[in-house]
Amino acid sequence: MKASQFYISTLKEAPADAEIASHQLMTRAGLIKKLSAGIYNYMPMGLRVIRKIEAIVRDEMNKAGAIEMTMPVIQPAELWQETGRFEKMGPELLRIQDRHGRDFIVQPTSEEVVTDVMRQDIKSYKQLPKNLYQIQTKFRDERRPRFGLMRGREFIMKDAYSFDRDEAAAKVSYQNMSDAYRRIFDRFGLSYRAVAADSGAIGGDLSQEFQVIATTGEDAIVYCPTSDYAANIEKAEALAPQGERKAASQTLTKTATPGKATCAEVAELLGLPLASTVKSLVLATDTLNDKNEVAKTQVWLLLLRGDHDMNEVKVGKVAGMAGFRFATLPEIEDHFGCKPGYLGPIGMLKPAKLVVDREVAAMADWVCGANDIDFHLTGVNWGRDLPEPDVIADIRNVVQGDASPDGKGVLAIERGIEVGHVFYLGTKYSKAMNATFLGENGKPQFLEMGCYGIGITRLPAAAIEQNHDAKGIIWPDAIAPFTVVLCPISPDRFADVKAAADTLYAELMAAGIDVILDDRNERPGAMFADWELIGVPHRVTIGDRGLKEGHLEYQHRRDTEPTQVPVAGALAFIKGKLRL
Repeated sequence: MKASQFYISTLKEAPADAEIASHQLMTRAGLIKKLSAGIYNYMPMGLRVIRKIEAIVRDEMNKAGAIEMTMPVIQPAELWQETGRFEKMGPELLRIQDRHGRDFIVQPTSEEVVTDVMRQDIKSYKQLPKNLYQIQTKFRDERRPRFGLMRGREFIMKDAYSFDRDEAAAKVSYQNMSDAYRRIFDRFGLSYRAVAADSGAIGGDLSQEFQVIATTGEDAIVYCPTSDYAANIEKAEALAPQGERKAASQTLTKTATPGKATCAEVAELLGLPLASTVKSLVLATDTLNDKNEVAKTQVWLLLLRGDHDMNEVKVGKVAGMAGFRFATLPEIEDHFGCKPGYLGPIGMLKPAKLVVDREVAAMADWVCGANDIDFHLTGVNWGRDLPEPDVIADIRNVVQGDASPDGKGVLAIERGIEVGHVFYLGTKYSKAMNATFLGENGKPQFLEMGCYGIGITRLPAAAIEQNHDAKGIIWPDAIAPFTVVLCPISPDRFADVKAAADTLYAELMAAGIDVILDDRNERPGAMFADWELIGVPHRVTIGDRGLKEGHLEYQHRRDTEPTQVPVAGALAFIKGKLRL
């Protein structure tokens, strides 16, 4: 490719709404152009990156035995109504009607459609296993699209779906995909972790996320540096403290804490460590009647150590707490006779179901609210001042230094960007849609399923967050828009420069190397700035003075200085850098 024939559109400044590096650099480098909130044009330079990502994904999926198909972007609502997701998915699911008033959705994922395909065609266990995948446009109506392609509304995703005869076979398919994902992300040349994850709205009970490591990542990744343990923050278990609870050594005292409504403020006032305080969180669950009206509300009181944060995913898995919400102020005042900031488990007006974090259950002589404005209780102890807790659960986020759940060290935390996810679904969708086959015993059985996603258009943004500097993007070779750029200096003035550039360009093309020749006759500074911004990893500069001395200049995008290379050996040198 020659630059004069290509579409290059770089900017000196990023748009005002570009908050993170990838959004700024993808816009400045001309990879994307905003059309609407969360919706972007993939410009030729950006599309080359996307196509390279797709090619790697497609190659490894095919090698793993998956079969490509394409499912419609617009899907009939009745399939989603069969599984209940048409109502449950929320406003992120874009619902539309055709001219006849029939309901449709714009697909955010395709479990329903692929299950419908398979229930029509799979009749016998002899037809299994099967794995179908697509690389297709998706749409999720994000409330607040931001960060460019990192959290857009329209995006491209690779989604795959496996179908098996039983759980054991389904878990083999799951592992096959998990292994394929590792090969895919290894080929991308990115630093990543595969972490145990919660299955969320997709469902299932076995799940892993693939996270690209980046300081700007939205997700917290928990791992043990001395073992293979890794999980996202929602999934990581906080172990119960070891040893016996200490005996009470303080008397229960109602202590004035005027104007001090947070654990941190109370700890500072009393000269105590924050870890000796307990925070009270009031939640509620609603039971609906057959008219979808609230028939009964249960109020819950959760106790966590003052320096810990509630983990909403874990809380939602406590028996009876699925679908919880935060209690309203009238509900809180009705049960505690007090406003938030001074709440506690002693002296409530009405009972609330108590859920105690493992750490709090092991504490002695702790501090909590007194259910009285401007007062807290100190010296609180289980068994003496209030009954031993009935429900003790892991309901907090782990913190750095916690014991690793595998018993092989302590936990560390880093940031990551989720770019892939694998799920074992079981029969969640096949049961809802009556997708069965005849087993070896001649009886109908539900298909066992797995699903596997990769964010194709999120990956370039994640790669940039991990690989950039003050000058611009630094692409890994495998997904760079071009692998090599040739930069001739004033080829319109120096015939030898033009001839040498054309010769090397033809040699690189013949060798199958993805090269672009910048024949725009730009000034060297402007030309170099463009390619440093765009992030092509290998640059060869061809100048008249160097040619007279018998050399060219090679510089990797991460190099601070160029390397002189003999003209005669330039092709072999570049091949060596590309490990061809």
